[in-house]
Amino acid sequence: MQRRQFMLISGGTLLTIMSGSFFNNGIATTRRSEIKAIVFDAFPVFDPRPIFGLVKSTFPAHPGFGKAWFNKIFAYTWLRTSGDRYLDFLSVIGQALDYTAEAHGETLTPDSRKALLDIWFTLKPWPDVGVALEQLEARQIKLAFLSNFTEDMLRTNARNGSIETRFDYLSTDLARAFKPSQKAYALGTQHFGMPKENIAFCAFAAWDAAGASWYGYPTVWVNRLGQKPEHLNAGKITQGRNIEILNNYISANKVQERA
Repeated sequence: MQRRQFMLISGGTLLTIMSGSFFNNGIATTRRSEIKAIVFDAFPVFDPRPIFGLVKSTFPAHPGFGKAWFNKIFAYTWLRTSGDRYLDFLSVIGQALDYTAEAHGETLTPDSRKALLDIWFTLKPWPDVGVALEQLEARQIKLAFLSNFTEDMLRTNARNGSIETRFDYLSTDLARAFKPSQKAYALGTQHFGMPKENIAFCAFAAWDAAGASWYGYPTVWVNRLGQKPEHLNAGKITQGRNIEILNNYISANKVQERA
């Protein structure tokens, strides 16, 4: 009987270790790797709403123009990646704009086209970003953008918000493949030289959250617009409506790591 009890206890302990779980006050929890770095999509940090505002004033007769333009932008990034025809994101934005204008029966003037492209360089951080970044820096968390934006787009917008020195800059130009290509997400692990389990990905769009989860990043979705999650068999994604969810996630992660 003692031998049988020992084997049962030992077997249970082994299974617990293999699964990464342990019991804390009788409650089964999961041990996670400590988050040491965060890679951000651009839009959890930069507010894109001025783009839609300019579109609305430029094309008042077409209330769906902005949404159609964004949909075409990302359709083009996915097509170019799958077809191995990479082009930088600003060029893709321009091509998508030309298509959307034509599809809506509009003729873009040189000035209106320039304004609709230039506004991508004048974005400001969301109001909650400054405090969140200070908290993350106090935790000594390394920060980087991992975005389809070109490095110039990222740096210019970060400079607009006086946060340029807080980030490293990983544009998909470095991989010549747009997200959700695994080559694009791998830029984070290559840059920081640490396992993906130690790097959280901060997403803005539902599809990007799914893609980061597929790659294996602990994924935090700052769902500012209240989107529905994609049905893409993604792994666990932590979701919140503002960037505070990042600090909450890291705090919970550290508690479980110490337990």
